[in-house]
This record gives sequence, structure tokens and C-alpha cells, in this order.
Amino acid sequence: MAQRKPGEPRELRTSVKGPLMFSAFWAVLAFFAVLIFASGGSSRTPRFDLALTGAGIAFIVTLVIAAMLSMSHKENADHLGKGSGVNLSSKRSSGHGGYSARPEAGRPDAQAPDAPDSAPGDSR
Repeated sequence: MAQRKPGEPRELRTSVKGPLMFSAFWAVLAFFAVLIFASGGSSRTPRFDLALTGAGIAFIVTLVIAAMLSMSHKENADHLGKGSGVNLSSKRSSGHGGYSARPEAGRPDAQAPDAPDSAPGDSR
């Protein structure tokens, strides 16, 4: 916010227009949905009072949610995108506690590959 110059337009995320347009869209959608479904058929008069109430509720709820989500947004620090963390590559070495392709290398209870499997009826 400190780098913004007066008279310069804001980004959609930081301006008021984004949440207002989002809320207005859901309010219009709620208005028509309540207008259609609350009247109970085409032979009855449309219920504009319920439609306006539903649109107002939808507008306020979505505006509050959008404002809370935009206020909780925080940019990542610059050093997080540089690749200077612990996992620099996906290659794993077997010498430092990493994954090994051989099953007997890291587990003492693993069988040797040439050991015969026991049959289900064998008792050892």
C-alpha cells in the first residue's frame, strides 16, 4: 500500500470493485432463484418481497466473506521462491537415510530376494 501513488488505479484484489462485483453477481442470482422458486408456479404472483430479501442477504453474506478473505491474504516472502530450502532436488541418495531401490538395504526384517517364500500350510 505504501508504494501506490495517488490517482493510480488499484489491483482488483486490493480495490473495492472486486468484492462488490462478486457480491452483486450472487445477489442477482439469488434474486432470480428466490423469485422463481418462492412463487410456487406460474399461476401465482411472483414474490418480489422474498426475492429482494434473499438478494440482500446473499449480497451482505458474500461481501463479508470476500472482505474477510481479502484481508487475510498475505504475500509470500521473496526468499521462499528462490529454491533455497531443504529439498533442493527430488533426487534421493541412498547413503543419507534416503530411499533405496533394494528392499533389504534399509530394513533388517526384509527377506533376501533369493529366499523361497513359505507356503500357507508350512509352520516354521
